[in-house]
Amino acid sequence: MRLNEETLKKTSLWEAAGFDLPQFDRDQVRKNTAKNPGWIHFGAGNIFRALIAHAQQTMLNKGADDKGIIVVGGEVIDKLYQPRDNLTALVTIKADGSINKTVIGSIVESLNMDDQQDEIWDRLKTIFTSESLQMVSFTITEKGYSLQDAKGEYLASVAEDFKKGPKNPESYMGKVASLMYERYQKGQQPVALVSMDNCSHNGTKLYNAISAFAAQWVKSGLVDAGFETYIGNPSLVAFPWTMIDKITPRPDPKIKEMLKKDGFEDLEDIVTSRNSFASSFVNAEEPEYLIIEDAFPNGRPKLEEAGVIFTQKETVDKVEKMKVCTCLNPLHTALAIFGCLLGHTLISQEMKDPELKRLVERIGYEEGLPVVVDPVIVNPKNFIDEVLQVRFPNPFMPDTPQRIATDTSQKLSIRFGETIKAYASRSDLDVTGLQMIPLVLAGWCRYLMGVDDEGNAMELSPDPLLEEVTAHVASVHIGDQGDFHEQLQPILSNKAVFGVNLYEVGLGSKVEEYFAELVAHRGAVRATLTKYVS
Repeated sequence: MRLNEETLKKTSLWEAAGFDLPQFDRDQVRKNTAKNPGWIHFGAGNIFRALIAHAQQTMLNKGADDKGIIVVGGEVIDKLYQPRDNLTALVTIKADGSINKTVIGSIVESLNMDDQQDEIWDRLKTIFTSESLQMVSFTITEKGYSLQDAKGEYLASVAEDFKKGPKNPESYMGKVASLMYERYQKGQQPVALVSMDNCSHNGTKLYNAISAFAAQWVKSGLVDAGFETYIGNPSLVAFPWTMIDKITPRPDPKIKEMLKKDGFEDLEDIVTSRNSFASSFVNAEEPEYLIIEDAFPNGRPKLEEAGVIFTQKETVDKVEKMKVCTCLNPLHTALAIFGCLLGHTLISQEMKDPELKRLVERIGYEEGLPVVVDPVIVNPKNFIDEVLQVRFPNPFMPDTPQRIATDTSQKLSIRFGETIKAYASRSDLDVTGLQMIPLVLAGWCRYLMGVDDEGNAMELSPDPLLEEVTAHVASVHIGDQGDFHEQLQPILSNKAVFGVNLYEVGLGSKVEEYFAELVAHRGAVRATLTKYVS
């Protein structure tokens, strides 16, 4: 079996292999979409196929919609989508080792925005000027909305687009802004531009990018003055905030073998020019969340029929904070730090380690929940339950502590600092009573030594502050005794790293004491964990 429209007609073959198939007339849906497009999506990666396109398929199967999604991407459109008639296979991998297989058919048109053919750009303009268009969504990563480089200077393509206006834009956001100008000229038609990327306040990031083009073009007299007003009018152009959460790792060889045994032949990896990997199938975990601010000036698909939650902007923000500050990300970071030190290579392995399992349970349930931001629409305790009982232990999730440990210095202020500040601000809680969070921070300082618990050299994950912070502990060796205040003070007092000066909130000395125990001898990391987590 190979994934294409012709082979899909052999329904009995696919069903015998255990695949769930589209339960709608795909040809009719394609015609409906071509005539009256309602949803176009930028970013053709795994999260789009596994969560967003699957949600629309659920809608189509239920009869809650009669149109599909148009996707815009780069070279994967030519290499992956179009040779397979825009079909994809979703393999949902469960913590118990079982899988569900689904053929996704809700993507009915695909366009390569990197292609310079006039017909593609003309098609995009036709879509953007359609009165029926309700939603333009994005999964292009947080970097996709950035107009500037690390030095704060505008990217060359952005600067060029600023100068010449909406005609023949080069930059990604410039192209979107140009298409929005086409929609403005058609009669200031309403639409929602919806970032579904995994970053806080993503709608604002998208708005800032598009409005920057509008402002610059208006200032230079390159477009009508009303274009900037149009983009800034939420009753015409909305930029909802969203929170998305689903792990969709690169194609897993174990899943390939399972599919091969079922007769699925379309298993070749597709490697892009950016060295990213794609395949005709997406393997993804079962839990998923897509929470969207309900701001759609031209109406929207009834995605609540597929489990998507629509709510207020403030609630989206609360869900994001619940996840990032308490219920998932801090637990991930704790496992990353100690997993590296103890020689683990999979997050799922760590959940079989009694001390590490107990560590993250105590961080989540005992220290995090008392100050969690409760969004109400998602129960924080239930969310932690799912993370620790279903998501992290999933043996099919090839996530490594080494990968999660990347950029830790940039994560600690949000993942632990917010909890520390919440404790410090409350009269009914004692910040100095925290035990597990200071232990993790001490563990990070121990990690910076670049030596594992057995005394072997350990490669540290990339981090923009790595050179600066490792220098402070370079003189410390396993077996050293005594006061490490001189080495740790520059790190622990850094508000940019922790969100607070740990000495000012009463935790600096505790972290120093934990650190001394962690470096006391070979095996001290394990011994210290055993001592404190039980």
